[in-house]
Amino acid sequence: MELTLFIFFLVYLAMGLGSLPFFRVGRTGAAVIGGMAMLTIGSITPQQAWNAIDYSTMGMLFGLMVVSAAFVVSGFYGWLARKAASSNVSERALLAILIVVGGVMAAFLTNDVVAVSMCPLLLSITLARGLNPVPFLLGFCFAANTGASGTIIGSPQNIIAAQKLNLSFAGVSEITAVPALLSLPVIWLVITYLYRDRWKLAMPSTDGNGAAGATEPPPFSVGETLKAAITAFVVVVAFVFSDWPRETVALTAAGVLLLSRRVSSKSLLHEVDGELILLIMGLFVVNAGLSATGLPQQFVTYLAAEGINLNNPTALFLISSVVSDLVGNNPAVMMLVPYLHVGGDANYLGAALSLGTHFSSNLVVFGSLAGIIMVEQAKDRGVKISGAEFSKAGVLVTAATMIIAVVWLLI
Repeated sequence: MELTLFIFFLVYLAMGLGSLPFFRVGRTGAAVIGGMAMLTIGSITPQQAWNAIDYSTMGMLFGLMVVSAAFVVSGFYGWLARKAASSNVSERALLAILIVVGGVMAAFLTNDVVAVSMCPLLLSITLARGLNPVPFLLGFCFAANTGASGTIIGSPQNIIAAQKLNLSFAGVSEITAVPALLSLPVIWLVITYLYRDRWKLAMPSTDGNGAAGATEPPPFSVGETLKAAITAFVVVVAFVFSDWPRETVALTAAGVLLLSRRVSSKSLLHEVDGELILLIMGLFVVNAGLSATGLPQQFVTYLAAEGINLNNPTALFLISSVVSDLVGNNPAVMMLVPYLHVGGDANYLGAALSLGTHFSSNLVVFGSLAGIIMVEQAKDRGVKISGAEFSKAGVLVTAATMIIAVVWLLI
């Protein structure tokens, strides 16, 4: 048991810090090594490890990643970014446009994929215009995180929770859509206040390509974008109105998009976040190893005895918010979901989990993959966003949006 706890602690320490101390092992590596270690020391058997991985969740996640990737390779993201950033509007109006775009796109195309695709484009365009890219990147990132809470397909952790708790697409969105929408003007107000005198660069970039290392997005194809949009629409309709297994719907949509005469399957699969898939599979095994000790069940029983019930939406919202900022929102959901009871209030629990992990994730960089992606991609292109600068805006955004969510859940 001691070795199992030690492995679990090291894996989630890496989730929080971003790497394993003293080793060049990132989050995904730590999850994979941790899963292998659980097998090696006998915490679980190979068959238990195999059974611990929720393949329906993995199938749904993979399928939706391919759907999102279709918008990348069709050039839609690049076209949208250029249209938004090249419009003849003020800096404040431009920020508002990007916040709305980020929030809405994340709700239906998963926030991590949106962050990966849009960040380089926003950097390139803002620098080429002589604008300080930081407020625009922060606004877009914050909006992608909060906007993703609006649907069960807005992020990997929502997909995990939806599959585990058998959540209704419409049922969850009825609860989360309003707070998600209200979060967008809050983000705009905070960013415009903090950066009111820092919209411009001291020395505008003269590089027509913007940031160093930026790559040219794929050319915009109306036909491929239309195909992706129709497929995504059919997926959402099937989620809302049919009883078909969600993983089957998502994988069928992926198959339709991969079968193309114009776009190679390789280019689509290249946009799928394989590291995230491995990370989640590794965490399934690590969590199963800990669960086999019986300690998590005892801890949940202890919390209930102390009057803290994970199956109370408000309590779950607050607990998931704290855990999310300690280890990241995907690992937080994977830790908490096995101990939630699926019942008549499953949609409220799913909504509380979604709002808690998304709204709190703007507090610190490592609170979400979208935040990590944005900061790392900006650094690779010569734009530094420190943890302090991220959190200076993130604290205000998180506090205001969390209040909105709590009030909404209590109404």
